[in-house]
Amino acid sequence: MALDQSFIGRSYPPASTYEVGREKIREFADAIGDDNPVYRDPEAARAAGHPDVIAPPTFLTVINLAAINTIVADPELGLDYSRMVHGDQSFQYTRPVHAGDRLRLTTHVEDIMARAGNDFLTVRAEITDADGEPVCTTRAQLVVRGEGA
Repeated sequence: MALDQSFIGRSYPPASTYEVGREKIREFADAIGDDNPVYRDPEAARAAGHPDVIAPPTFLTVINLAAINTIVADPELGLDYSRMVHGDQSFQYTRPVHAGDRLRLTTHVEDIMARAGNDFLTVRAEITDADGEPVCTTRAQLVVRGEGA
């Protein structure tokens, strides 16, 4: 079943605010095997010019995934989750994420296209801080394998 093209251009406002904590950053850095001290030690982060420990570049996947799942779980979209794979992910930062940030995420369905019997869904998220200042734009492309794939 093809994805509903009418979803292109839909926006999903922030559902909540995510407060970035030092422990979550450390846990994420541990999970990806990155021992950079700016992810763990506030003094090392300050020496590098940051107000507190910073998050690894892919940390925002933590909040981005929940927003994407809201879209793909919408039954009107027609997405069969069991046939979905993650095709691509990108992060375009305005500034690093650091402990103490209060982040809000607005998600947009940027594109839906079919190619070679598969559907491709591109989702963009605009992530801002508590003052509404931009922090990062993320894009994820999800591939829904066709029946014959």
